[in-house]
Amino acid sequence: MKIKGVNLGNWLVLEKWMNPHLFDGTTAEDEYYLPRQLSPEVYRARIQIHRSEYITERDFVTIASWGMNTVRIPVPYFVFGDREPFIGCVEELDHAFNWAEKYGLKILLDLHTAPDSQNGFDNGGICGVCKWATEPDEVEFELSVIERLAERYGKRPGLWGIEPLNEPVTPEIYKVFNVEKRYPPVEPEMAKDNAPVSWDFLYDFYREAYRRIRRHAAEDKIVLFHDGFDIHRWKEFFADPQLKQVALDTHQYLMTAEMCGCPQTTEGYLDYIRNHYAKDMEEVQQYVDVLCGEWCLFNSLATGTDTHGGQSVLNGDEIGSGSSEAFTPEQKKEIYLPIAEAQLEAWGKGSGYFYWNYKLLIDTVNRAGWIGWDSWDLGRCIDFGWFPIKK
Repeated sequence: MKIKGVNLGNWLVLEKWMNPHLFDGTTAEDEYYLPRQLSPEVYRARIQIHRSEYITERDFVTIASWGMNTVRIPVPYFVFGDREPFIGCVEELDHAFNWAEKYGLKILLDLHTAPDSQNGFDNGGICGVCKWATEPDEVEFELSVIERLAERYGKRPGLWGIEPLNEPVTPEIYKVFNVEKRYPPVEPEMAKDNAPVSWDFLYDFYREAYRRIRRHAAEDKIVLFHDGFDIHRWKEFFADPQLKQVALDTHQYLMTAEMCGCPQTTEGYLDYIRNHYAKDMEEVQQYVDVLCGEWCLFNSLATGTDTHGGQSVLNGDEIGSGSSEAFTPEQKKEIYLPIAEAQLEAWGKGSGYFYWNYKLLIDTVNRAGWIGWDSWDLGRCIDFGWFPIKK
């Protein structure tokens, strides 16, 4: 089947920009430092309330009503509750599987973080630190989490597949994103051994992760591999006849296209989508199923200013949005809707997509610097008529 899905980001893996109030009373910019700046009692209460309210049964009903068939659920490396001071979340995952199976949805489990991070991004768990791949004990721990997820959920009818690792940052993209400048480490000493994830390591890690998943998962479950930010390096890898029921995950954001020179105009975005996204998906689909696991409508044009690759009020630097709306609601729809339709057509050249994200808890009206960021929220996009519902 073609995947029509949405990410449940910021539910079990936190990203401050998606729910800033969860970090109130702290200077923490990521999930690593939040429990280190709150008392254990306050941290536990805050996390438990967030998880119980952010995603509920009703959300699965809503997603199914949109004609979606799959949800991608980012989970942390401490999902099983064995890495203090973090709190595990298997109970929430158990609920998600029950809801999905009740309402006809499938689940992609995405192991979204790694100890000491696989990318140094805020969504990797700790900003500015990227050295997990150089630490054999932590690599083994990550593999053990993957295997335990496969053992617990591998035969559930609601499982579509397992993604062993989200967005490992390979050498070229490590330079492009200038990780430590974009995400300054709180403790520079922790970042002194930073290194991108090498391609040889990534290929070997994926093969081992695949073996461990297959020990437990039913034969029809998919193992989905993130492309390490290079969609064209995988033909030889997938030529291995031992790899069965596998697919490639690519993440394509217009803000990254802007960093690569895409003009910040509607026509510029549409040309980029047709000449890059669509062609790449069609080419790779010839040898492996390929999905766009993360994308959205966000772009600098609609925010009214150059966001420099999707930055807003991070670290107090209000460069990400104008002080007032640059377009009327109808003009914004004229920007977003063609871009949405073009991207959906591009993902249709492959095996489908997962929108990022289902929802955000950002006040784009009263909080300065966030104009245009509502386009990350699929619910708002649908309500505003920016995203076409095709059941």
